[in-house]
Amino acid sequence: MSKRVPIVCHGHTRPIVEINYSQNTPEGYFLASASKDGKPMLRHGENGDWYGTFEGHKGAVWACVLDTPALKCATGSADFTARVWDACGGSQLHEFQHNHIVRCVNFSFHGSNKLVTGGMEKVVRVYDLEKPDADPIKLPAAQAGIRSVNFIQNDNLVICSYVDKPGIGVYDLRSQQLSQTVETTTSVTSIEVSFDQQHVTTAEGSHVRFFEAATLQQVKQHKLSAPAESASYCAVKRKFVAGGEDMWVHLYDYDTGQELECNKGHHGPVHTIRWAPTYDAYASGSEDGTIRIWFPDCTEPAAAP
Repeated sequence: MSKRVPIVCHGHTRPIVEINYSQNTPEGYFLASASKDGKPMLRHGENGDWYGTFEGHKGAVWACVLDTPALKCATGSADFTARVWDACGGSQLHEFQHNHIVRCVNFSFHGSNKLVTGGMEKVVRVYDLEKPDADPIKLPAAQAGIRSVNFIQNDNLVICSYVDKPGIGVYDLRSQQLSQTVETTTSVTSIEVSFDQQHVTTAEGSHVRFFEAATLQQVKQHKLSAPAESASYCAVKRKFVAGGEDMWVHLYDYDTGQELECNKGHHGPVHTIRWAPTYDAYASGSEDGTIRIWFPDCTEPAAAP
């Protein structure tokens, strides 16, 4: 059986720096993308068809994520704002001014009523979307810019990675303090929390690490042949994908670390990669300005003779 050809999604005019799928909803699932062209986009997740563009940012957009029911979208930009949008109609709902570039945003998992932001200001903020005019919670300042932020453990903790600084910071929102730092050998360029909130996957140089979200205990680590800027884990199939400077999209066996597929087609480094919530496809975003949706081969590789 021939391998299914990937779907190539055009539309962005500059590098794509982040993509995120929504959860699977009664209306299907969706794919949000952030690009340096300042035009975050929403697509149908299954076929990549363009759904709409969120218009209003005045600088590169570094982050774009959908809430749990896929009704709202949040973005973070070099124009020093984080914004929340109506994902159905495209209108802007909220705009939160910052004092520097906003590199990352994320919704709380339960209720989607909290928004966490981070960026070059070195401060993690948590906004209450039910009281958008209220001052946000400001967590203690970090020693470097914030590259990624995610809620875990019933939205009681926020984990973050840093720009050009090793370590994963763990903030407890109940005490509003940094409660833990997970040591890493180099800066973490990607943190993914699985759709079921059970797994945390990180990319740090040539290593991809896997943690239990409930304890933040590491359960596995694999060293790859090429540095990975982004990685995504599919627990259902016990596989993970990764991409980086070599411009290829790699599929690996979770248990052994064996490479199962190497997908070529991007013409620039792969900055971001994520499994779809149905786990039958994964998408990658590249310096070349395209998104590619890949369909893994159902067959396992033949054993070596």
